[in-house]
Amino acid sequence: MTFAIQLVPAHGYVLAAVGVTYLVHHGYMATGVMKARKAFNVPYPALYADSAHKNANEFNCVQRAHQNSLENLISFYPMLILAGVRFPITAAVAGLMYNVGRILYFKGYCTGEPKKRMNGWIQYFGTLTLLGAVFRFAYQLAMGAV
Repeated sequence: MTFAIQLVPAHGYVLAAVGVTYLVHHGYMATGVMKARKAFNVPYPALYADSAHKNANEFNCVQRAHQNSLENLISFYPMLILAGVRFPITAAVAGLMYNVGRILYFKGYCTGEPKKRMNGWIQYFGTLTLLGAVFRFAYQLAMGAV
């Protein structure tokens, strides 16, 4: 069986979600870490502030929020792209939910109170929607229903 991808205008939303995700993680969040480095005087190449640093908790929460977000991209991008091949609108909306959730997660974590990272819970709806779409696409493909 051969599977050809025919791009339709709705696939543009998936590409936009890819671009927005990049800007959220490598623009907004990375800038937050750079500002925190300056504000709390944590020089490079130290990834985290030493526990003896007077603002270790505050800086480390900002850095951890960004680091965790980057760690999640390894699964997010493939799910977004694969789900987007078959279900472009669903994938784009799920990508938007994920990004809104990651922003809220980052803002909450950056308060220095790690529990506030849970303000970004909506990201899980985006992630689970993408996961469901990938499984549905996989099933349809395996059954020859595509």
